[in-house]
Amino acid sequence: MAIAGSPGSEFTREIAALLESCERETADHSGDRQLKLVIHAGTPKTGTTSLQTYLDKKQRKLRGKGILYPHNIRGLQNPTAPRHQWFEKNLITTHVDRFLENFRNIIAQVKADTHTIIISSEGIYNYWWDFPEQSHDLLRALGKLFKVEIWVWFRDPLSFIESYYKQCIRNPQLGNNPCYGKDLSFADMLDIPWFAKHLDYQGFVKDCQLLFGEHSVSAFEYKGDVVREVIQTLGLATAHDNPTPRQNQSLNNASVALLRTLNRYDLSAKDKESLTTHLKAMNSTLDAYASDCLIDETSAKKVLAMTTTMFKRADRH
Repeated sequence: MAIAGSPGSEFTREIAALLESCERETADHSGDRQLKLVIHAGTPKTGTTSLQTYLDKKQRKLRGKGILYPHNIRGLQNPTAPRHQWFEKNLITTHVDRFLENFRNIIAQVKADTHTIIISSEGIYNYWWDFPEQSHDLLRALGKLFKVEIWVWFRDPLSFIESYYKQCIRNPQLGNNPCYGKDLSFADMLDIPWFAKHLDYQGFVKDCQLLFGEHSVSAFEYKGDVVREVIQTLGLATAHDNPTPRQNQSLNNASVALLRTLNRYDLSAKDKESLTTHLKAMNSTLDAYASDCLIDETSAKKVLAMTTTMFKRADRH
């Protein structure tokens, strides 16, 4: 059951005690033992899956550099998946016990030479505006316990919001979500404030700076190969590195049209996932029939106007 009240104090006390124990055990290795916590927050369709797969496969090499990309708790659904979706899920529900359990698991993996922990989930950006104030207390607590650094990649607004629209159409229906699994055109979804809010790149950056500090955010322009950028940032690059292949293929407009048809039915999440698997197989064949543009000219102008307005508003604050 989720815990009401102010959850940050309990979380802070226990994690601080665990970190203090780590500091005592590793006192000879560094005078400054406050761990850096890198939170890779997305955004969607910026090579997130490719990066997570790379970090997961290179865990031993990362450990040799003092970097921990932690395993998930075995009891989680799909625990071997190379991402940390528990982070946003526990924040949405303010489930302190589970959030705490996951951080216990992370700290248990810290070694004497560990200086940086990386967690990654594009859902952090997706659900950022759904986190209740109590969960902001947990995020503030992280900012006190760790040197938090947010990594986020941004695409140009039109390509991003088109991809996010496709993701919303693909997702199973969720009772309190106005966009997931709905039979809505792009123009109709753009009129929904919850959906349009995801264009507020600078608002996300400002929120993170308020929670974790002015210099806590590293915002990157997505240029097609996030893995290569991260390899260079972490000092892991070699002369033999090749461009990273894409892990996920975006659905084309013909597939989106079929998904909207499926969304007219009250499908269970399991049934929709089963049907979507077949749709993925059809996607390449449907490419020949998907030449129409998903975002009409009026909607495109609206997206660009909204983005400009949001940036001007953020600049004034």
